[in-house]
Amino acid sequence: MKILGLIPARGGSKGIPNKNIKLLDGKPLLAYTTEIALQSSLLTKLIVSTDDEAISDTAKALGVDVPFLRPSELAQDDTATIDVILHALKWYESRQIFFDAVCLLQVTYPFRTLNILESAIKKFEEVDCDSLVSVQKVPHEYNPHWTFKVNTEGCLNIATGDSQIISRRQELPLSYHRDGAIYITSTKVLLEQHSLYGESISFIESPPELYINIDTMDDWVNAEQLIKKTKN
Repeated sequence: MKILGLIPARGGSKGIPNKNIKLLDGKPLLAYTTEIALQSSLLTKLIVSTDDEAISDTAKALGVDVPFLRPSELAQDDTATIDVILHALKWYESRQIFFDAVCLLQVTYPFRTLNILESAIKKFEEVDCDSLVSVQKVPHEYNPHWTFKVNTEGCLNIATGDSQIISRRQELPLSYHRDGAIYITSTKVLLEQHSLYGESISFIESPPELYINIDTMDDWVNAEQLIKKTKN
């Protein structure tokens, strides 16, 4: 299976200025994702999609191809990830280069491992699903069967639509949330449905002890602390 590894990294980050190339423990945040992805023999091609020259230069210095600079209209705060992926696919298709799937690797999840990346790719290749996402278990107190939404009368309904609350924690079904580490989607679904997920979604659990998704300075501090902890 031909899989395009795609790392989106736009400039203009507001929460953390220059986040994608800001130094985390002495190396650009981008490097944490590129170092793992470059080790995988299961990605047919690995690229960084960016609109920013400085990010492009950093990516190239890290050994990753930057075949184009993404147009500014696809690098806004409200730009959908699917549009970034489609832009890359169509760029390659215009050059008669085709992929069976795209593996999206977000810079904001720096601590994925090679093992989890390759396990995800192998599972996607083995199962008959439109997509695969990496996940974490939802703590029982946030299980959808124990969460509520407000109805039109201003009262609470169980979020799942159940009429009765499951009283015992042991009876709660497992639930998961996307952790942002890995998304793999078939090209057919991306192009025809304009969706990262399609109709059938497989999953793989990421190590919970490595879960950091960097969006704020608090997240950045937590990432620094995690690095220090793993060094001790």
